[in-house]
Amino acid sequence: MRSAPPLPRVRERPPRLTTGEPLVWGTAMGLTVGLAMILYLLGLILVNGVTAFWPRRVAWLELRPGSAARLGQAAVLAGEVVAEQAKRDHLGSGPAPQEWQLFLGNKDVYGQAFRYVDAADVVRRSYPRTLMVIERLEYGDAIGVPVALEIKGEGVLPAEAPRFAARLRQLVEEVNRRRARIRQLEKRDIGALNARMEKLRLRQRALERARQAGRDVAAAWQAVAEEMAALQARYEALAQQARHLRQQQDEHALVYRLATGEERRLPLGQVVHYYYPNRLSVWQRLGLLARNVWVFLSEEPREANTEGGVFPAIFGTFVMTVLMSLAVTPFGVVAALYLLEYARQGLLVRLVRIAVSNLAGVPSIVFGVFGLGFFVYGVGGSLDALFFAEALPTPTFGTGGILWASLTLALMTVPVVIVATEEALAAVPRGMREGSLALGASKWQTIQRIVLPAAAPGILTGLILAMARGAGEVAPLMLVGVVKLAPSLPIDTVFPFIHLERKFMHLGFHIYDLGFQSPDAEAAKPMVFATTLLLITLVVVLNLGALYIREKLRRKYATAAF
Repeated sequence: MRSAPPLPRVRERPPRLTTGEPLVWGTAMGLTVGLAMILYLLGLILVNGVTAFWPRRVAWLELRPGSAARLGQAAVLAGEVVAEQAKRDHLGSGPAPQEWQLFLGNKDVYGQAFRYVDAADVVRRSYPRTLMVIERLEYGDAIGVPVALEIKGEGVLPAEAPRFAARLRQLVEEVNRRRARIRQLEKRDIGALNARMEKLRLRQRALERARQAGRDVAAAWQAVAEEMAALQARYEALAQQARHLRQQQDEHALVYRLATGEERRLPLGQVVHYYYPNRLSVWQRLGLLARNVWVFLSEEPREANTEGGVFPAIFGTFVMTVLMSLAVTPFGVVAALYLLEYARQGLLVRLVRIAVSNLAGVPSIVFGVFGLGFFVYGVGGSLDALFFAEALPTPTFGTGGILWASLTLALMTVPVVIVATEEALAAVPRGMREGSLALGASKWQTIQRIVLPAAAPGILTGLILAMARGAGEVAPLMLVGVVKLAPSLPIDTVFPFIHLERKFMHLGFHIYDLGFQSPDAEAAKPMVFATTLLLITLVVVLNLGALYIREKLRRKYATAAF
């Protein structure tokens, strides 16, 4: 009996992937990589930004005599070890030798604040408790060992004296109070007098033109001249007071010794703050960290923006963002309302929507050029000719200012608000409109009391996006009002209190200036990270505030359709 032939073997196929599953995994991987890159970047900015304010210990380095002579530097250096890294210009085989980046300070002595030292050339590293870091108004920090105090009327007080520390602290507090008084005199009192005197000069110019036209202006001219004389006398008195205070600033001096053995004399009027870095405990370092952060947030910049604070830039960025939001919101909402609720839907409306969408992709520098030509030269020049003819040829509104910068950014971000508002209005259920109309409400009453409140969360979403983009823009601002250093804030105590024609500082431009135009790149690097961290924080705070308002409105007007 013949056996049955064997059955053919069936090859098992691997399970097929669900349609689209590879794309899902690819999208998830892309999202993961993107989030990792963002977190790494934010972490890098956070670490370097906080490190810029952390008080480091100051090392005392003794170098080999041969290496010191070969490198053209002293046999002893004192400075903060900023980085320990492999030598960049190593060309031989084997591992690269280590080098240290030192912050030496004393830019007026060494010519540069930073220097690289080969780790192999360091014979001994120690941290003496007598080393002092002195924050100065000019030339950055000074690092040395205090020797004595030269006090007018008291003589010389050596550093070994028991009352040296208390006397130095007392004198530094006095010069800081005196410096604040000088700043108050020059910026507030004398600044207000200068503003009034400038108005009188413009008034005199207008009266001169009227007199040339044949009008009798003798009485008015005499009144202006008398007021000008009174203001000039007041100005001379305040200026004399400021000069006297400045002379007092240089009456006392601190003598300190560098690591090279050279002694330097520093007038106490140049001292902002001092501390002994190798004596600080952890809590003292945290306190000094908080003090440095406060100075950074509350004071004006100095030393080509590499020292001091960034308060004018914070204030300018905030005011510009608020003005931009006040300008872009009504125009964007009204345009979206007309396109969706009132305009006859057809070819023209579709073309307008295409144009609005295309505007969102126009490079920002193009808006800057348009703002310069239209707002600054066009509108601003016309305002000067109509209302500020006395000040010409010096422009008032015919030059860059915070008003033109805000309007330029509002024009740049209005497409975002229009698109977001249209989508929010379209998401309101049709039944809500029909119910309101059926109860006898007009179309505008329906839009005002039903549609707009329900669409408010979506409108705020567009405003949040516009604020985030506007606060971070730099290129158009460089053409319409932002400057490296603004002597006066756009809002102050001088009438009319809000000066929209003034130039201003901006955190984004401050970062650009520090990173690419600073004369000392190494000294500017910590400020770049600190300012970047501050700008990100400001944008996040503005967005969180808008998100909070949006969520409250969403819960208030929530319906089952949402």
